[in-house]
Amino acid sequence: MASSKTTRGTAAEEADGGKQPVEKSTAKSGPGQDLAGLEAGLDALDAVQTKRVSPAEVLVQKVLPPIVAVAFVLALWKVLVVAKVTPDYKLPDPGLVWDSLRQLWLQGELLDIIWTSVSRGLFGFLIALAIATPLGLVVARVKFIRAGLGPILSGLQSLPSVAWVPPAVIWLGLNDQMMYTVILLGAVPSIANGLVAGIDQVPPLFLRAGRTLGARGLVSARHILLPAALPGYVAGLKQGWAFSWRSLMAAEIIAKSPDLGLGLGQYLENQRNNSDMAGVLLGILLILVVGIAIELLIFAPIERRVLRSRGLLASTH
Repeated sequence: MASSKTTRGTAAEEADGGKQPVEKSTAKSGPGQDLAGLEAGLDALDAVQTKRVSPAEVLVQKVLPPIVAVAFVLALWKVLVVAKVTPDYKLPDPGLVWDSLRQLWLQGELLDIIWTSVSRGLFGFLIALAIATPLGLVVARVKFIRAGLGPILSGLQSLPSVAWVPPAVIWLGLNDQMMYTVILLGAVPSIANGLVAGIDQVPPLFLRAGRTLGARGLVSARHILLPAALPGYVAGLKQGWAFSWRSLMAAEIIAKSPDLGLGLGQYLENQRNNSDMAGVLLGILLILVVGIAIELLIFAPIERRVLRSRGLLASTH
């Protein structure tokens, strides 16, 4: 009996002894496995989800909605004309507007009119960009200058661009310099304020880290401030272009001279003087289409690239 108890006790001890190292090893490996799982989960959260978009999805999501919207507007326009809600000289048939467009094309004037305005707008915008970028950096980083110029920039941004046309004509006369002056006064405050807003959102840790690595002054602005403030800066650029285009159209409509050439604004005003409502509507549509086209072809791709590089926009292939 004693020997059997001893044997059972020894077997139990051996069994217990055999289990204890396994339990210890499991306890030791548990936290490591949890940490690995946590890291994998964080990596999954940080990773930008990508998926392949088929041409059919692109057609449905990107191309079809604008086409449907345009078709709806044209149909509504045609219904109003057929119903004779207003006299024809106030609301002409869409076909008459198309005839005006076709006539401009056959005469070889359409592209010249568009290019006159687009070249002015883009050149004025580039000048505004060269002025507003350093101005925005200085205003954002120098407290004394910000206290003085900050409210002025905000006030200039809210001031309608058309208000600058009469003084610009008196100061500079009817020439391209007057046009560019109006564009600058409309676009510079918007671009500068966008950059200031972007810099205000840069975490102070970035600047401290840059100073630790020796980045100061222009080096800090180039390698830290501008890249970190890029989303706000791009938003300011988009708004700056919108202000540039609006300012240019206001100047072209008000200021007329043979030396200025024929732009979209001048064309619109000429059709108003001729009481040609179809031409007026064509001018408005051309101004709208050109502004949207430059937004979609230039600024929208830049914005998508900036957002995608920061993980704020899912990549699609």
